[in-house]
Amino acid sequence: MKPTKSYLHLILLTAFIIFSSCIILKQQAKPTLFLIGDSTVKNGKGKGDGSLWGWGSFIGNLFNTEKINVENDALGGTSSRTFQTNGLWDAVLAKVKKGDFVMMQFGHNDSSPLDDTARARGTIKGIGTESKEIYNPIKKKQEVVYTYGWYLRKFISDIKAKGAIPIVCSPIPRNPVKDNAVVLANDSYAGWAEAVAKAEKVDFIPLNQLLKDQYAALSAAEVKAFFTEKDHTHTNEAGAKLNATTVVEGLKKLKTNKLNSYLK
Repeated sequence: MKPTKSYLHLILLTAFIIFSSCIILKQQAKPTLFLIGDSTVKNGKGKGDGSLWGWGSFIGNLFNTEKINVENDALGGTSSRTFQTNGLWDAVLAKVKKGDFVMMQFGHNDSSPLDDTARARGTIKGIGTESKEIYNPIKKKQEVVYTYGWYLRKFISDIKAKGAIPIVCSPIPRNPVKDNAVVLANDSYAGWAEAVAKAEKVDFIPLNQLLKDQYAALSAAEVKAFFTEKDHTHTNEAGAKLNATTVVEGLKKLKTNKLNSYLK
């Protein structure tokens, strides 16, 4: 007895559904590395506008993207505070699932004023539990502002609650070249980021120090070549690629971090 056309159609439709379901399940099983941070992680749209680049635009090239997704959700101008209060973090967190990774790097904008009329993005210095109620002239309402460490802990807590893995990076150094000499100074935010990661028992990449160690072996001209001439913070393509490579070098030293298994 020959199968009818409708029966064949049903068989083909069933096979298609099963095949499509397998593809979807495979995609869903693939973990994601989410990057959050400021413009030194993603400048503008991450396409090198004005020759300014963040390291998040290049780090995906160092991972096997057949096994892991790399999503750069950093946004220029944000601090650990405004990334949360402006709804950016809620949007990222909604996508985070068990087994994912979230790598964070904040600090460059946290030293800004708490309540200026330009950005109102600063955080209280340190990692304590202090808070201050201010009037936010941008949002035209009262706001309680916390310490840099408080906001980092909030990221970490939210990530852990999702069954994902947080990784804290200290902020990259600003351009250390002054009067044609490499002047390497301590960065309070780098120390605070490390202290929070240690207290919360999460992995930490000492990106700030790893880069300064490399700068120390270079001439002022060589170091200067990694930065844009427009300011003393942002990197050009060469600098961003160096930063991305250094993030991975730091990651490799975290022997028990599962993210290492997705590197090329």
